[in-house]
Amino acid sequence: METRQKPDQPALVLLTGAAGRIGTCLRELLPAYGYRLRSFDRLPVPGEPGAITAELRDAEALAAAMEGVDAVVHLAGIPGEAPFADILAANIDGTYRLYDAARAAGVRRIVNASSNHAVGFTERPADGGTVPVDTPQRPDTYYGLSKCFGENLASLYADRHGLETVSLRIGSFTPAPRGVRMLGTWLSPGDCARLVHAALTGPVDGHTVAYGISANTRAWWDLSSARALGYQPLDDAEDYAAELLAELGELPADDPEFRYLGGRFTQTGR
Repeated sequence: METRQKPDQPALVLLTGAAGRIGTCLRELLPAYGYRLRSFDRLPVPGEPGAITAELRDAEALAAAMEGVDAVVHLAGIPGEAPFADILAANIDGTYRLYDAARAAGVRRIVNASSNHAVGFTERPADGGTVPVDTPQRPDTYYGLSKCFGENLASLYADRHGLETVSLRIGSFTPAPRGVRMLGTWLSPGDCARLVHAALTGPVDGHTVAYGISANTRAWWDLSSARALGYQPLDDAEDYAAELLAELGELPADDPEFRYLGGRFTQTGR
């Protein structure tokens, strides 16, 4: 692991959603890169009695969490599809409150957890090529819609307030790929930490969108903007391909899991 600090690396980083799957990973791996983390979650963070337990709508707690912070990694929110009212409160209003509190506190940079579901109804290229970051937003769910809002809010705060933001369209974050689709969409825990480190320290001019996957041989998304930040992924889902294909077989081209970036979330009636 690369542990050398960069010249302009943030010292204190607020990590929202710290008790979640990705938050837990980053709490374990990011300190080795030289960061001090302040954890924030609506649920108690295991093993961290000093973590802030509060909702994003708690303005006083959020303002206190921002004190002395150099950057924010924003993971808090509902991590999948839910009724619109719930998504509105947690993912849309919550993200607005987070950005405005960061602006008020003079925070320099936010790394925002977006998702491939912001472009979920985009079909994969017929030639098997990768999808660029400038592909139009086509959300597949209310969850995906909330990630479009987060990206657009980031763009607004970059243009209006000069707040540097990187929106990471995270793919399939798991310890190891669990299905054939994940051979193209997998993000390993180690690469997740490397990606967030790059997003916290890389060159940003306003708002940047980057896909979040490992160095997968069968990659679905273009990693050029992530690499421009300094991301150097080391893991490849292809290491698991032979075992997964022997067990599950190839996905048919017309299977929604293979055809659309959002996979099964694009199926009607969900």
